[in-house]
Amino acid sequence: MSDNNVYKLLELTGTSKTSIEDAVGVALARAAKTVRNMRWFQLVETRGDIKDGSVIHWQVTIKVGFTLED
Repeated sequence: MSDNNVYKLLELTGTSKTSIEDAVGVALARAAKTVRNMRWFQLVETRGDIKDGSVIHWQVTIKVGFTLED
C-alpha cells in the first residue's frame, strides 16, 4: 500500500445554540454515522442568529476531507 492518499471533500452545515465548536461537533458526529475515513475539516463559513443583541444560535459550514477506500 502506498503512503499517497486521495481525499474527497464533503460540505456540511452544523448548528448549535451553545457554540461554534459545538456546531462543528454536531456536523462531524452526524457525518461519522455514514462517512468513513474522515481525516480533517476546514471551517468555511460562520453565521449566527441574534435576538435582543445576543447570539442565540450558531451555524457553521465546514468541508470535511476523507480518504477513499481501495
